[in-house]
Amino acid sequence: MTREPVSEHYRSGPLGPRVQAALKAAGLSSPGVSWEAFAPIDEFHVGGLDATRALAQALAPDPGATVLDLGSGLGGPARLLAAERECDVTGVDLSDEFVAVASSLTSLAGLDQRVRFQAADVTALPFADASFDHAVTIHVAMNIADRAGFYDEARRVLRPGGRLAILDIVDGDGDGEPLTFPVPWSTTPETSHLLTSGETIAELNTAMFEIVDAVDRTAWSLDWFAAQGRAAAAAGSPPPLGLGVVMGDRFATMGANLVANMTAGRVGVAQIVATRGDR
Repeated sequence: MTREPVSEHYRSGPLGPRVQAALKAAGLSSPGVSWEAFAPIDEFHVGGLDATRALAQALAPDPGATVLDLGSGLGGPARLLAAERECDVTGVDLSDEFVAVASSLTSLAGLDQRVRFQAADVTALPFADASFDHAVTIHVAMNIADRAGFYDEARRVLRPGGRLAILDIVDGDGDGEPLTFPVPWSTTPETSHLLTSGETIAELNTAMFEIVDAVDRTAWSLDWFAAQGRAAAAAGSPPPLGLGVVMGDRFATMGANLVANMTAGRVGVAQIVATRGDR
């Protein structure tokens, strides 16, 4: 996985100033803000904060565990793991802008001592073997053609017995029609690399991971989208914080296409927890 064109997809002009303006409009620009207040912008995945909490529960790290967030975005899941699970978290992301904003939000929330971020390619991680107790990855693999390299690297940096918790969009049984683009992770098919849940598990097994649990979260995700829609209709006007701040005006179309693709069965959502096996 290279920085282009994947990184380009997530750019929509200078991100830092837009986020700062949105935080100011929402009254969240001063130090001491609760990390949960950033959820509308930093939980950049289906299910939002609820899905992150469910994944953290499935991972079940002990307090003090070191966790690597593979594809950390604006840092919401990393901050949750630090605040609610008392983990020491390192996040990596291809986007330098995402890393900078994630670091800024972490400082505002006062979690600098437990959470840090750096720019890196998840298929070529800058860490020694067996550096982390556990790892998480949320809505990242859809952009990765080299899935074997991704899971091999995740296994390499985990300690023996370490767990990898995954929440990903997966290829569905579908209605025989191709995906409708753009979607949140890709504008064209060239940067969309979906596997089915079964194919994902097979790749994990090849990388010497043992599956602990695999849950189909598709129906739950559709219910979540419906609830989001009802809440937006009741609010009347969009709040200052939202994923449109990150992705621009195009995000409304991307989100609608994702729901349509999911409703048609072309994509689903899978939560998988696997343990690093021995070679």
